[in-house]
Amino acid sequence: MSQAPVTTTQDTPPRAHCTADADGRITFHLPALEASDPASAQLLVRLRPKKGEPEKTSHVLSVEAADGGGRAVLEPQPALPEGRWDVYLLPEPGAPRLRLRPGMRDLRALVDGHTRDRPSPVAVRVPYTTKDGYLAVRTWLRAGHAEIEGIEVTDGTLTLKARLHGAATLSEEAVVRLRARGANGPVRTLRPQVEGDGRRFSFTADIAELTVEGSRVWDLGVRPRSADGTSYIRIGRLLDDVADRKEIFVYPSATVGGLVVRPYYTVDNDLSVEVTAAE
Repeated sequence: MSQAPVTTTQDTPPRAHCTADADGRITFHLPALEASDPASAQLLVRLRPKKGEPEKTSHVLSVEAADGGGRAVLEPQPALPEGRWDVYLLPEPGAPRLRLRPGMRDLRALVDGHTRDRPSPVAVRVPYTTKDGYLAVRTWLRAGHAEIEGIEVTDGTLTLKARLHGAATLSEEAVVRLRARGANGPVRTLRPQVEGDGRRFSFTADIAELTVEGSRVWDLGVRPRSADGTSYIRIGRLLDDVADRKEIFVYPSATVGGLVVRPYYTVDNDLSVEVTAAE
């Protein structure tokens, strides 16, 4: 993608365009800065620490002159730990870092990411704009992942279709688990229907069974092979261009015995089911 450089002034935070490739590569197109040689600049990608903790993980990328400004490339390897990465410009050695605001984000290559089989580990990167208007990259890194392909909610059932990535195919002993949060929370298990390729599966849960315990949040996962004790793989949606889907994708709810049952995406884009008292 060829872009005109984005200029900045001392009073304006710098902006940068970015392009995401299907293989995980992200190319940043950096602004032209006054009194700064692009060849002396660097790009800092920093894993956002948890509240109260120090910064621990970051990557510094070299910048090459391009299109009147600079260009830096975040290669697919090494895979980045799961989290949120803030992006900064280091204009020159010893200069304070400047947090970048987003210009154009070309994410077209990510839109159909769910159609491609992913090896293990499943590494996902999605550039996005933070709530306070800065450029960041959302990452996931998981041994296995089950990507949702469809959800249907009726008055009595929840039906879900998904495809497995980054793990062995589902065996005849595969198990879907709905686990209630909290210490010693109850668990519901189902046998999924597995299609011929051993990766695509579906299941239908009885909504009434999720209301027996009262108000709860149930997390959904699948275990491909129960006999060998493999761990459960979270079910969700990661493989496209949406960094945060919790407030964007809203599914219908069902009311059973004074309780409302609603599937929703968590802050990590995993699927859970919330059971609350009807108002």
